[in-house]
Amino acid sequence: MKRIVNFSSFNVFSIEKEVWDIEYHNHNFYELIVIASGKGTHYLNGITFTYKKGDAFLLRPSDAHTFSIKNKTRFIYIKFTEHHIWESLQADKKSELNKVVRLMMEDSSFVYDSAITNKTDRKHLLQLAVVLLYEFSNKRIYSKETSADLFSTIITILIRNIMNSGGRERVSKGINQAERILYYINVNAMDAEKMKLDHLAKEFMLSRNYISIYIKKQTGFSIQQHVMHHKIKAAEKLLNQSSYNINEIADRLGFNDASHFNKIFRTYKNMSPSAFRKK
Repeated sequence: MKRIVNFSSFNVFSIEKEVWDIEYHNHNFYELIVIASGKGTHYLNGITFTYKKGDAFLLRPSDAHTFSIKNKTRFIYIKFTEHHIWESLQADKKSELNKVVRLMMEDSSFVYDSAITNKTDRKHLLQLAVVLLYEFSNKRIYSKETSADLFSTIITILIRNIMNSGGRERVSKGINQAERILYYINVNAMDAEKMKLDHLAKEFMLSRNYISIYIKKQTGFSIQQHVMHHKIKAAEKLLNQSSYNINEIADRLGFNDASHFNKIFRTYKNMSPSAFRKK
């Protein structure tokens, strides 16, 4: 598989294509791709789904992807290193967002969809990406400072949408402990070791018993139920959008075997994985 290497810590550019001519590849950097116009299909880590104007895809270095274009598409690329994102975040945001940004940037093979779910945020992020592209491309006075501020704002909007998967507006401007824990579960649901209560308790400096009771009280669901919810969602995507067979999906999601996967999936979806795929 091809690997694209970039030696600059930050780069912003736009390309417009009618036919995608870049083979399946990964990178040595982080990449935010904003769809400025057009429609097509995005292949990411073995999963297939459609894209449209306003979508934004956050790719980590290990993510492999390619596109198939249906209607002529304009892509805005924002490429950056881990060091650059910490340099760009405003000092007053670092203490609040430090943990979430680190979680967002961890490698997770099960984050596929557009990072932007809120309709208003989709519009604003695209506008911000266009302005960032202009400032970065036209080296005017204070362009560097303006680009840093725009990049910081874009990342903050991404965090809000990734944490707020249903597009709900937050009442609080801060990120409470329950939200941090739930986001950590979202990112690491497929990692059995990280989902152990002992590991979670150590990560968030809480006792093993308290973190379990706390999440159940705050959300109405146990930690294990949250983990299983993410696994079932991932299973739905793999059944719908990949060519993996049932055994392969069970293995990728950390189930003991296909029989165990089948039993759990039936509990949540009232049908077998095979029936879900056919439907």
